[in-house]
Amino acid sequence: MSRQHHPHASPAKAGVQHRAARNWTPAFAGEANFWIRTPVAAPILSYEDLGLVQGAGWLFRHLDLHIGARDRLALIGRNGAGKTTLLKLIAGTVDSDEGRRTIVPGTRVVLLEQDPRVDGCATLADFVMKGDDAPARYEADAIADQLGIDLSREAASASGGERRRAAIVRALAQNPDVLLLDEPTNHLDIAAIEWLEDWLGRFAGAFVVISHDRTFLTRLTRQTLWLDRGSLRRNEIGYGGFEAWTDQVYAEEERNAQRLDAKLKIEEHWLQRGVTGRRRRNQGRLAKLREMRSERAAMLGPQGAANLVTASDDTKTKVVIDAKHATKAFDGRVIIRDLSLRITRGDRIGVVGPNGAGKTTLLKLLTGELPPDSGEVKLAKTLDGVVIDQQRKLMAPDKRVRDVLADGGDWIEVLGVKKHIHGYLTDFLFDPNMVEARVGTLSGGERSRLLLAREFARASNLLVLDEPTNDLDLETLDLLQEVIADYAGTVLIVSHDRDFLDRTCTLTLGLDGSGTVDIVAGGYEDWERQRRKPSAKPVRTPAKSTIAPVSPQSAPRKLSYKDQRDYDLLPGRIEAIEAAIARDEAALHDPALYTRDPAKFAALTEAIATARAEKDAAELRWLELAEQVEALG
Repeated sequence: MSRQHHPHASPAKAGVQHRAARNWTPAFAGEANFWIRTPVAAPILSYEDLGLVQGAGWLFRHLDLHIGARDRLALIGRNGAGKTTLLKLIAGTVDSDEGRRTIVPGTRVVLLEQDPRVDGCATLADFVMKGDDAPARYEADAIADQLGIDLSREAASASGGERRRAAIVRALAQNPDVLLLDEPTNHLDIAAIEWLEDWLGRFAGAFVVISHDRTFLTRLTRQTLWLDRGSLRRNEIGYGGFEAWTDQVYAEEERNAQRLDAKLKIEEHWLQRGVTGRRRRNQGRLAKLREMRSERAAMLGPQGAANLVTASDDTKTKVVIDAKHATKAFDGRVIIRDLSLRITRGDRIGVVGPNGAGKTTLLKLLTGELPPDSGEVKLAKTLDGVVIDQQRKLMAPDKRVRDVLADGGDWIEVLGVKKHIHGYLTDFLFDPNMVEARVGTLSGGERSRLLLAREFARASNLLVLDEPTNDLDLETLDLLQEVIADYAGTVLIVSHDRDFLDRTCTLTLGLDGSGTVDIVAGGYEDWERQRRKPSAKPVRTPAKSTIAPVSPQSAPRKLSYKDQRDYDLLPGRIEAIEAAIARDEAALHDPALYTRDPAKFAALTEAIATARAEKDAAELRWLELAEQVEALG
């Protein structure tokens, strides 16, 4: 059990981690040999030598954690690493098996849980005001009014977003000194997220936040806690510098492993090479996304409509959804007014707007689930859709991973091609040994990732994603972006995750609750920019490149010898790498390989990941050279 101590008690623990508690910080993250003295404020809450047993082993052990009075900490880690459990330990709602918890007397610690329980409460106000730690009613009412939540709402019938807002009201109104936030933006619309960002920006205390929302983390955090493979690292940077930091740590670990001639575990391989490789792939895909947005901008007609420039070109045959002057109303209120929109094969459509503005109605209208009151919506006869909703209805707790993915078998058909379940699990960042695990033992993020793995395997040409980013860790978000980018069909996405929309969407449909649907080429930032200029017409030009223009005096007249050689030879090299990947993937299809020869399975998995990283680097290099060739005419 954990033990409470006065903050001035003399700690007995010595060693590298304890040096950090005495105002020492590593000069290089992940390197224990170099330390520098830094001015760190005395913590108001600490855990020393923290350990917790989960199941048959330690979830983590020998962790040291210190929270200062004004810290803004992002808590980052993969699904299942124990982030939520760590927050509960900090809050004192869960007891540790080892460790000493020290807190300054009078410090109020408040936990905003990921899934607030309103059981036994007649109204949301009863939930906010229950218990000995209930806030002052006038403070709760003031925050509820700003958040736009009616606390007299019946608790049992309240939506996920309403329960989340009520939980935020309860947490903020308690005037905490340390605020612990577990996925605070889940089920919130963008207006509520921005309000919460503003409130936290003015907050006088400390907070620790778990979130998949990169924009939220980047704007608010100034320090980062990284829970990784049972250890906890801290760096005095916000989330904006997290990826560069982790790349340094992974590179150093790989160098150390090579010096020791040690073979990396499969999980470490995915972290060290899978993550950085995926980031390189995303860079290339962002370049392609800009091209797709440019093409889509050229198709936009007058404001409020999206019409193809001509009806005679080949894009007409690519239309999968064609809405003409479609209107839908409920109880006399117009939800969608005079919508004209053509969605073509390969479009990635983002739908944004406040809760209650009509996003779900718009989806149902576009997919044929609801007929328009006037106008028409035509769907291609070959349209075959897959809907992934927020409820995760397929995730029965007693089912095994094998049951969800392959109906209890060893093989899964992925877009018409059979793959062994062990190999497919690694594609979605699972340990192959989890094939027999029960869904009920998985974290919320792991369940969401499992559902995505199942649904993306199905043959379809339309994918509908309703808040797909809830409960996902940042690494899985990268994977989801990658899968969406490679998807051959059309994607409709409802999300409040601004960064995710910016990285995936070619077209954004914005609703404001008046019935008007704004149609803007690009992602959330493009729509937000347009929304700030209500009198202006939508931008019809392609998104600007982030690459600085080259002055005429310094612009080269032709490629260098090396660049020209790479431009000519890289396509052949890419084809050779693809062939090698296909060969190794075919070998992984052997159902007995993992149990018969796990070392070979690991070697093939690592070889495939290495080859994919090389292929993506080659593709990115060729894309850069192709842009130069185009600029040279």
